[in-house]
Amino acid sequence: QVQLTESGGGSVQAGGSLRLSCVASDSTYNKYCLGWFRQAPQKEREGVAAICSDGSTRYAESVKGRFTISQENAKNLLYLEMNSLKPSDTAMYYCAAGPSLAAILVARVGAWGQGTQVTVSS
Repeated sequence: QVQLTESGGGSVQAGGSLRLSCVASDSTYNKYCLGWFRQAPQKEREGVAAICSDGSTRYAESVKGRFTISQENAKNLLYLEMNSLKPSDTAMYYCAAGPSLAAILVARVGAWGQGTQVTVSS
């Protein structure tokens, strides 16, 4: 069973930083690529970052150089370090599992968590 649980969202001023965390079940962590997508009100889902078990990563152009995805294999943990946050980063962020980096970056994912809200004020 695929299980993903996010934490770490919050409110921050523009230019600030947040770190999101996601714990995945064993079956999820070992079987799929993992990543993050976000969705703002009345907007489409947007893939943000993805990582696979070989350590390969991919980022959306809008977050390159500001966000870093990483994983802690021993604890089935996935992280998203977000720096230089902008108001346009405001959204619900979801941890997700998918078959590839590319799939997650277009938010074509098979499973996702309940989401964690990130709000960036100007």
